Amino acid sequence: MLNGKTSELNSIPNLNSKDIEALLTVLVGGSKRVERVALSSRQVWIKRYGTEKPPAWRHLQTALSRIIPVAFLRPSAYLSPREMAERETQRIGAFKERGIAVPDVLYASNGAIVLADAGITVQRRLAQLKESDPTAHDDLMVACAAELGRLHAKGLCHGRPYPRDMFFVGNRLGFMDFEEDPQTVMPLEVAQARDIWLLFLQIATGARLGLETQNRAYEAWSAQAPAAARAELERMIRFLGGFLFLARLIGRVHMGSDLQRFIVATSFLMHAFTNYSVD
Repeated sequence: MLNGKTSELNSIPNLNSKDIEALLTVLVGGSKRVERVALSSRQVWIKRYGTEKPPAWRHLQTALSRIIPVAFLRPSAYLSPREMAERETQRIGAFKERGIAVPDVLYASNGAIVLADAGITVQRRLAQLKESDPTAHDDLMVACAAELGRLHAKGLCHGRPYPRDMFFVGNRLGFMDFEEDPQTVMPLEVAQARDIWLLFLQIATGARLGLETQNRAYEAWSAQAPAAARAELERMIRFLGGFLFLARLIGRVHMGSDLQRFIVATSFLMHAFTNYSVD
C-alpha cells in the first residue's frame, strides 16, 4: 500500500525523495482535518475527510428542512470520506473547466486529497486591511461579490462562498473548499441565491463603510448574476424577512454575532429590492 502511495506521489512535479518521504509520513500518520506540509520548493495542503462529526448546525439544518419544505434549507448529503474526497475533486475539476481559478489537486486517495498552496486567503488580507485601510478593505469585499456573480454567470454555485475560501490570482480571485454541492439538493438558481446571501452575512457586519459597501457589493453581484438567481434571491429574502421581527425580539435579550449578521444582511437585501429591479 505504501509503495503504491509512493509511486503516485512521484507523479507530483518538483518533488525530491525527501519531499515524498515527508509528504508520505504526514499522509499516513497525520490526523488533522487540514494540514500544511512544507517541502523543499513549495508547500502543500492535505485535506482529510471524515475526521470530524457533522456540526450541530448541520443537524439543525436537516431538521428544519424536514419541517419547513423550502429548497434553500436543504443541506448537501453527508457522504463517506471516500465519496467526499471524490465530490470535492470533481467539483474542482468542473470549476477549472469553466475558467474559475482553483487550487491544483496533486494527489487524491480514498479519504484525503493533497492540494497545491493557493497563497494568502481573502480573509487574511481583509484582517490586514481592517484597521489600516478601511476603503481597500471594503473594495475587497465588493470584489468578492463581483467574483461570485461571475461564477454564477458561468452556471456554477459554490455552496459556502466565505472570504476564507477565496484567494488571489493576479487582479482576480479564485475559489477553494468545495465540500458542499448544493446543486444536488436544490435548483441551481436557488443555490446561487443562497450563495450571495451567505456572502452577505460576512459583508453585512464586516464592512467598514457600512451601507455604502453593502450597496456596492449587491450591485457588483447583480451586474453579473443570472436573472433567475436574482429573482430567486428576492423570493428567498422575502421568506426570511418574515423572521426578522422574531430575530430582533431575541436580539433584545441576547444579540449574538450570527443573529446580528442575519438581521443586518437580510434587512439590507429586503431594502435592496425596492431599489433594484429583477429582470
